[in-house]
Amino acid sequence: MLVSATEMLKKAKAGHYAVGQFNINNLEWTKAILQTAQECNSPVILGVSEGAGKYMTGYKTVVGMVNGMLEELNITVPVALHLDHGSYEGCLKCVEAGFSSIMFDGSHYPIEENVAKTKELVKIVAEHGMSLEAEVGSIGGEEDGVIGAGECADPKECKMIADLGVDFLAAGIGNIHGKYPANWKGLSFETLAAVQELTGELPLVLHGGTGIPADQIKKAIDLGVSKINVNTECQLAFADATRKYIEAGKDLEGKGFDPRKLLAPGAEAIKATVKEKMELFGSVNKA
Repeated sequence: MLVSATEMLKKAKAGHYAVGQFNINNLEWTKAILQTAQECNSPVILGVSEGAGKYMTGYKTVVGMVNGMLEELNITVPVALHLDHGSYEGCLKCVEAGFSSIMFDGSHYPIEENVAKTKELVKIVAEHGMSLEAEVGSIGGEEDGVIGAGECADPKECKMIADLGVDFLAAGIGNIHGKYPANWKGLSFETLAAVQELTGELPLVLHGGTGIPADQIKKAIDLGVSKINVNTECQLAFADATRKYIEAGKDLEGKGFDPRKLLAPGAEAIKATVKEKMELFGSVNKA
């Protein structure tokens, strides 16, 4: 059964580890992540961007697929199904469809409007036993057409949003979505420490977990980050393994063109990536 992400992230914050959010795009992705979470005995958050939700034909399809898999694969570890970077309308659709967690990204609104909309959603998710993530200061890179340079959030604005009763908070600390450029300055731990100081027990979220050096990930966890989002890294691993399979001509041997065979190396590569991240984040055996 799907659970909200609140309890798993409170436990992570108290235990100084982080739970990974791995974005899903299709059945293979979802299955690989759930199987790895079960094998690692780790809690997990399945992230769905609005674009991926649309690609999978809608949020109800996603909920149906995930709920079916939890049952058929006998998944016993805590699993949250979470809308990633949701618009206000997208959040409402996911509440209706049966997600267990949502992220409202109001970072591009003036802070007053971000506060007003977040406040509404705090009430709505409470009625449904869901968890809510909010964002302050846009995360860099491109996510479904929203482009940001990786600016740092204002800790005072973070406190304003935290005080509304959200369950976890994404604060921009120089992190970006996608591949990090060669001239990237690294994470701003000063910003993170200042945000942590003002928001106290609230679990913090690090977006753009792909390509951040392991020592910076560990330091971020020490400073209160309890949820780390990974998407690009799984996509790159999947693409790489699929390319190798085809370049080796495996799709031309026997029934190698069968999609179940064709997609298998990519799915295994996702599993390996997810396992590596769960080990790095410290969530193994924390289910």
